[in-house]
Amino acid sequence: MKKLGLFLLATAALALLFSGSALAQGDLSYYFVTYYSNNVSGAPDATVRIINDGDTGGNLYAAFFVFDDSQEMQACGVCTITPDGLLSEDVKTQLANNTLTGKVPSRGVIKVFAFDFVLFAPVPAAGLHGWATHIERATPTSGVYATTEAPLADSNLSEGEGTALFNLCNYLLELGSGQGTVTCTPEDSDF
Repeated sequence: MKKLGLFLLATAALALLFSGSALAQGDLSYYFVTYYSNNVSGAPDATVRIINDGDTGGNLYAAFFVFDDSQEMQACGVCTITPDGLLSEDVKTQLANNTLTGKVPSRGVIKVFAFDFVLFAPVPAAGLHGWATHIERATPTSGVYATTEAPLADSNLSEGEGTALFNLCNYLLELGSGQGTVTCTPEDSDF
C-alpha cells in the first residue's frame, strides 16, 4: 500500500509539472548582452551560440549589434534561426571582422535582440537562448589563454534604446557601403 501511495504521489507531481500552467512559465526574454575580450591575433576565437527553442513553431531572428570598448557600434546584422536550430557566430570572423572603421576591436559588447515578423514589421519574440565563450589571458604577461562559457545575460530594453539600436544599425549599413555587416553562418555549417 505504501508503494502505491508513493507511485500516486509521483504521478500527481509529474501531471502538475506537465500541465499547461507549468509549461507556460518559460523564459520570455528577447534582449541579451555579453562581452568579448582578447579578440587579438594568437588568441582563440570567442563564439556566440544561439538556439531557437521551437516554441513558436517558426523562424526567429537574432539582430546582432557589436560595439567596441568606446561604446561605438562597429557592426550589425540579422541572422535567421529555424525552429530547434543552432546559430554559431565567431567573434573574429563573423561578428567583428568587417567593422565600419576597418579596425578590429580587441574587446567590447555584443547585444542580441530576438524578434519575429508580424505584418512585415519586427516585433520582440521570446524563444531564443544563447551562450558565449569568453577568452581570458591566463596571466598578464603570458601568451596562454583560457576559454570560459556563460549564458547571455538577460537585459532590459527600453523603447528608446531599441529604436536607437536599429536606427544606428541602419545608418551604419548605409554609410558603410558594405562595411559594418555581420556575417551569418549557414545552417548545418556551425562546426
